[in-house]
Order: sequence, then structure tokens, then C-alpha cells
Amino acid sequence: MTLPNKISIFRLILIPLIVAVWIFPFAQFGINLPVYHVSIVSISLKNIIVCILFAIGSFSDFLDGYLARKNNQVTTFGKFIDPIADKCLTSTMFILLAASQVIPVIPVVVMVWRDTIVDGARMMAAGKGSVMAAGILGKIKTASQMLCIILTLLNNFPFEIMSIPMASVLLWFSMIISVLGGIDYYNQAKPYIWESK
Repeated sequence: MTLPNKISIFRLILIPLIVAVWIFPFAQFGINLPVYHVSIVSISLKNIIVCILFAIGSFSDFLDGYLARKNNQVTTFGKFIDPIADKCLTSTMFILLAASQVIPVIPVVVMVWRDTIVDGARMMAAGKGSVMAAGILGKIKTASQMLCIILTLLNNFPFEIMSIPMASVLLWFSMIISVLGGIDYYNQAKPYIWESK
């Protein structure tokens, strides 16, 4: 197995660790995690730990693609596992944040629906021997989602100090870009979706 593929799998392994830290009932076990204050922003140690783990996973997304291209190690398995690892990482975090009522549910639902529909369209196109390549909108979506999650975990620091709701802006921006990218995928897959035979 190539190093880029190992990095993609490592990203998947990080996900249950992130979930475990987020949902672990520290208080029930008598563990009081400290909360750090920077100006008007308060950030708990739990958020910082999850943010670090998520940031490592996000960086690995860039790293595996860079190494695969640099070392000519682009594989079929890599094309399969890399987008799955990305979506699992970001979708899991969005669901955890929405379930904890940190962010609104609607943009999360829209983005999860979009990913499900796009995956179905890509599978349909693949069944016809056509590969639907990820476009620039998909890359912008992933980058904005990852930055949105990091800022949300840090309670919008440092933008909160300047009264700029950057985390919220990125959340809704991610949703809009996600929908636009989904439309692009639909247009690519339309001949296969509406094929009469």
C-alpha cells in the first residue's frame, strides 16, 4: 500500500477518536476540563483537543494528494478512499456540532444530502464507464468546510474579538458552494440519470 493511501486510512482512523473525545462524559468521571479565556473568547480543552485532531486530519487531506501526485502514486484505491475519508471527517464533525446545538441543523442536512446525491450520481456514471472528476467548487467546499469547523471549535477565535461571525459565514458559504457543486455534478451525470435504457 502506498504512503498516500496509508495517510487516507489514518484520516479515517482519526474519526472515531474525535467522536470519542467529543461525546465522552468527562464530568461523570470527575474530570473537570479547563476552559481557557482569550479576551472575550472562552475555549474548553475538549474543543482544543478535538480541533487539533481535526486539523491533523484536514492537513492529511492535503498531504496525501500532494504525495500521490509528486511521487506518481495515484491509484484507483486512492481515488476511492480519499474523498470518502474527507466526507466522513467533515460530515461527522458537522453532525456532532449540530447534535450539540453548536451550529444550526439546516446547512448540515443540506450538505449531507448533497454528498449522498453526488455519490449516487458518481456511482451511476462509473457504472457507465465515465469518471466524474472533482471540480474547483468541490475543492473550495472542502476547504471552507474544514476552516469553518476549526473556527467553530475555537468559538470563532480570533474573529469573535473583532465581532466578525466568520464561522457562521463560512458555514452558510459552505452550504451554498456545496449546492452549486452538486448542480455541476448533476449536469455531468444527467445523460446517465435520464438514460432511457
